[in-house]
Amino acid sequence: MSALLGQPLIVDLAQWLSTPAGQYVQQWEQEKISSMVANVFGFHAVQIGLPAWDLLEANRIPYKGRSHSYSEAGVLHPAAALYADPENLPFDSQSIDLLILPHVLECSNSPHQVLREAERVLVPEGKVVISGFNPWSLWGLHERIPGLDPIMPVPAHMQVSLARLKDWFKLLSFELDRGNFGCYAPPCETERWLRRWSFMEAAGDRWWPICGSLYVVSAVKRVACLRLVGPEWKRKTKHVHGHTVVTGRHSGV
Repeated sequence: MSALLGQPLIVDLAQWLSTPAGQYVQQWEQEKISSMVANVFGFHAVQIGLPAWDLLEANRIPYKGRSHSYSEAGVLHPAAALYADPENLPFDSQSIDLLILPHVLECSNSPHQVLREAERVLVPEGKVVISGFNPWSLWGLHERIPGLDPIMPVPAHMQVSLARLKDWFKLLSFELDRGNFGCYAPPCETERWLRRWSFMEAAGDRWWPICGSLYVVSAVKRVACLRLVGPEWKRKTKHVHGHTVVTGRHSGV
């Protein structure tokens, strides 16, 4: 059985993306992820979760798919015909060139296992792209203040910080490739106030980049090359026997 949280959390996430705050998040993530995957090549690319949101549109890999997670069983979308458990992906080992996990780690009870599965199914030099909420942001602080209504669809204690994710990359065979923080506006639920705080985007990138409400990172699966070490075989040297030339007084030369 999938260890993901119950269906309401994922359903809330999909529905939340249609709110003003969700649209703000979705626009930023779409831009950053599209730039990360545009030049990734291979044969197979897969997005796990939130299939109504196409994060592979900028990629040119010929075989692309978007999958529901098991906890999204109540949310049907024609773009996804496959249900997949992120902790037990239904793909062969080393069969995927590009894997996108939008807010998947923070919606799982075992995010490290999700990352291990990503490592298993990716080909050597394959790429994984992960997005998540930053618990050390103004939005994350808002979630921790008692009495305030939550603004994010994922509880703060479930969110995976980028520092923690980097530690997991080191334990596995992933090498961090690119990363971005974004969405620096304070917690707002209306489009009007989000527009008023739009100047925070440039200021945040310059002065406090690690305090963005979201992060998007890509990592590459590195596989060390194996080299057989053993005794060096000695090549036998062939001796070429030539004619012996004898010279002397009576040789006629």
